[in-house]
Amino acid sequence: MTEYERSRTMPALPEPVFDEATGPGRLDAWMPRGLHVRADDPPAATVHQDRGGTDEPALLRTRREQLRMEWGTREDGRYAGWLQVAGLDGGTSEVTVHLSFFDADSAPPAETVEQELEESLARLEEQVRLRTDSGG
Repeated sequence: MTEYERSRTMPALPEPVFDEATGPGRLDAWMPRGLHVRADDPPAATVHQDRGGTDEPALLRTRREQLRMEWGTREDGRYAGWLQVAGLDGGTSEVTVHLSFFDADSAPPAETVEQELEESLARLEEQVRLRTDSGG
């Protein structure tokens, strides 16, 4: 098993950050480029990867009361992850994303995962900043 985790401070309270990260139609705005999530009959979802043009059955659960979102592959259990939002002092939040690849042979290269985690959290921070600056 291979695991990755990255955290980033966001310029807003936890609830709006969580809403931005998990809101309908908002996942594509911050998740890795070329990865698209479509909620089917929750918790069922479909993940489309532009690279390879494949659709994969997945699970996606949002636990608003815990400010937590969990996901993973539905049929083969190769991959899982979670996002957790926690409040910090001064009206800011920390978002942590954790990824687990249970099959090392099908896991992307470590450099790719680390770069996509960093870029995804930066995009989420920008989305939060835009929403906060516009009063939304």
